[in-house]
Amino acid sequence: MIVDIKDLRKTYKGGFEALKGVTLGIKEGEILALLGPNGAGKTTLISTICGITNPSAGSVSVGGHDVVKDYRAARSMIGLVPQEINLEPFNKVNDVVAYSRGLFGKKANPAKIEEILRQLSLWDKKDSRVMELSGGMKRRVLIAKALSHEPRVLFLDEPTAGVDVELRKDMWDVVAALKEQGVTIILTTHYIEEAEAIADRVGVINGGELLLVEEKAALMQRLGQKTLQVDLQAPVDSVPESLSAYNLEIAEGGNALRYHYDTSGESTGITRLLGEISAAGLQLKDIQTEQSSLEDIFVGLVKEGAA
Repeated sequence: MIVDIKDLRKTYKGGFEALKGVTLGIKEGEILALLGPNGAGKTTLISTICGITNPSAGSVSVGGHDVVKDYRAARSMIGLVPQEINLEPFNKVNDVVAYSRGLFGKKANPAKIEEILRQLSLWDKKDSRVMELSGGMKRRVLIAKALSHEPRVLFLDEPTAGVDVELRKDMWDVVAALKEQGVTIILTTHYIEEAEAIADRVGVINGGELLLVEEKAALMQRLGQKTLQVDLQAPVDSVPESLSAYNLEIAEGGNALRYHYDTSGESTGITRLLGEISAAGLQLKDIQTEQSSLEDIFVGLVKEGAA
């Protein structure tokens, strides 16, 4: 594991527990998405790993370097893109990125800076002042700064917050390209589709506790639920008594019945259900299925964790 977190705790003055014993291993070269509502502990977790906040208990190592005892070596392996756009408005893009590299003791390398700027579609803006850039381009500059010292682990804290949908997808492409280069990426996001689109694994955090970390595909298969909608030729006011065992929902103003079933079950019961619907005297017009999204799963997990 390139990032190894063990029983990490953070308690602020006044007794507020922001992190409650988080344990997590992050594999080299993976994209891990951390999902959670506001105040869940996402930013505190990232800040502690990056050495911005000191832990109250527990340990974190990056590339084998303890972030407290060997913080210089650990920090040199980390790139951080914060939520806030905190750039000097009058500086030129090229100078901002090159200066950031120097802060980590790296020798000047104009070729590397050019490579990063080109990768992020910023090369034609290299001589522009930050104040002249759009919000999306400023966010790209933040990523360029974070990559300037060639880190092996990149943290993206809400990287596409306030960014339009088209630019958000461009950012996903950038993240995918970084992964191809072997960079390990941990991102926090409010956008469920962001995790669904680019993450290898998904972690759900709430109330300072890590509720779950799992491969995205396995999570959706294990917790995912499908819904069968049966459209009827004529509307119904109530579900026939003979169908009560299926917990059907009336939908579309009585013109449809909805049946939820577990995709991992031995039997869906759909064939038997359709037969019994016909036996109850209801005529079918059409049937369709839909898969629950990662958003549905996330909301369910957070509700369970809060219960």
